[in-house]
Amino acid sequence: MAEDSDLEKTEQASSKRLESAREEGDVPRSRELATVTVLFTAGMILLMMGDHLNQALKTSLTAGLSFDRTTAYDPIVLLMKMSDSIYNLLLAFAPFALILLAVSIAAPIMIGGWVFSGKAFIPQFGRLNPMKGLGNLFSSTSAVELVKSIAKTLLVASVAYIVMSHDIEPILSLSLYPLKTSISEVHHLMLTGFLSIVSALVFIAALDVPYQLYHHANKLKMTKEEVRQESKESEGNPEIKARIRQQQREMARRRMMAEIPKADVVITNPTHYAVAIKYQDEGMSAPIVVAKGADAVALKIREIASENKVLIIESPKLARALYAHTELGDEIPATLYSAVAEVLAYVFQMRIFKKDGGYRPEIPTAIPVPDALDPHSLLPALSTATDVAPELGVA
Repeated sequence: MAEDSDLEKTEQASSKRLESAREEGDVPRSRELATVTVLFTAGMILLMMGDHLNQALKTSLTAGLSFDRTTAYDPIVLLMKMSDSIYNLLLAFAPFALILLAVSIAAPIMIGGWVFSGKAFIPQFGRLNPMKGLGNLFSSTSAVELVKSIAKTLLVASVAYIVMSHDIEPILSLSLYPLKTSISEVHHLMLTGFLSIVSALVFIAALDVPYQLYHHANKLKMTKEEVRQESKESEGNPEIKARIRQQQREMARRRMMAEIPKADVVITNPTHYAVAIKYQDEGMSAPIVVAKGADAVALKIREIASENKVLIIESPKLARALYAHTELGDEIPATLYSAVAEVLAYVFQMRIFKKDGGYRPEIPTAIPVPDALDPHSLLPALSTATDVAPELGVA
């Protein structure tokens, strides 16, 4: 059952899948919307520019049928007259043609946007498969297109019948009007009927647009396995990523351990935490943390410190506060300046004692650490042996 669910396309297409389909020229399109837009625009232009176009046709026709003897027997004059007539007609119809051209280009991209893909020109011989073509004849898409065609036919026929029924009397009485009036009336009746039919097709387009959007989204749906595979391809194999993170942790740990011999002091819990501090008068405004860790990492820090004769001081409260509130390379918090200053003062006194002798300094015991900075005071569980280092293993 789990395998069956993985093979079912139940997941919405990812952005990568949508972008890939777009690159191949696969975007939602509505032919009904484009057709209705172009036809309706043509009707409205004729409604607004009809008189102008009619006058241009009348002028051209009058000029074409009016000629004298010279024009009739001189082919050059006749050709010039014809060219002038054609030029005037083209000039009169140019706005109409240009507007329709612009609408014809813009209408198809009203949904889906502008897309140009060279992949659409690549021959796909799979489309020549007769069995696949036969299967397309009985697909759901073909069924929907058939229903749309029948609906358009019935709708257009119904609207045409209603318009004709309404205008039957004016049509029959056209013969009673003068020629000019009859032509004007015919123009009005044809234009009104055309716009009525096109307006009816708006209903078909209004249904087709959401269907095309749904059909396109449904076609690009993905199975759960495809989603997982795409996630692996885009984000990388989880096992490889885990291995990389492990190597990064190891490299960070090695870099940190290499800094311990340069530290001035290591402050311990004494068993669960260890924090190495370094301070130089030149170039440092405050001591910095060069290493820190918990449990096994803390033990390793103490071992390296002992091997390199770095002074180790036990101060559980200060160690916990430094571990919780600092990161590698960070300066210690200002609230811990006085506490760390006591530790460093002892460290520098010990160096003088080892070099010059004299009185051995006493190890500081009552180091002032605010309770608010001690995790043990707020969350006792943090001071138990179950504490672990952060993701890098060294915090």
